[in-house]
Amino acid sequence: MNKLVEINYHEIEQNNQYENIIEQVLTKCFQEENMDKLGLYVSVTLTCPSYIRKINNEHRKIDKETDVLSFPMFEKEEIDKLISTQNNIVNDILGDIIVSIERVKQQATEYEHSFERELSYMIVHGFYHLIGYDHMNDEEKSIMRAKEENILNKLKITRQ
Repeated sequence: MNKLVEINYHEIEQNNQYENIIEQVLTKCFQEENMDKLGLYVSVTLTCPSYIRKINNEHRKIDKETDVLSFPMFEKEEIDKLISTQNNIVNDILGDIIVSIERVKQQATEYEHSFERELSYMIVHGFYHLIGYDHMNDEEKSIMRAKEENILNKLKITRQ
């Protein structure tokens, strides 16, 4: 199997639990979207609130902390074509996902579910942004949320 994820740490300690969750979730995402044999991988950076705020300000001109950022390397049409043809291995980065681990912990408490659920959701959410999905209107949001919930349900990562 191809390497589907590269995990980096910025100003937080390495953690095997985080890595296991991320690898499990991204493996399922790639499988469900029929992308697991394309040679694509995701770079995931786990970080602190101040760093994600800096990145958010630099790239989106929003000077505030957030939970997750996604930076795709392909347009949705390019991804759709790769999936439909399946005839060449790309061996390239699908994109970057940056996650604030502190925010994941806070939101897990706030939403009254596990850290695993919240981190998994951040990764699934980031993945779907990388392949061209968004939630700017109700229709887009409905499609994206259904895809996210499908992954989490198949992995039995529930809100309880």
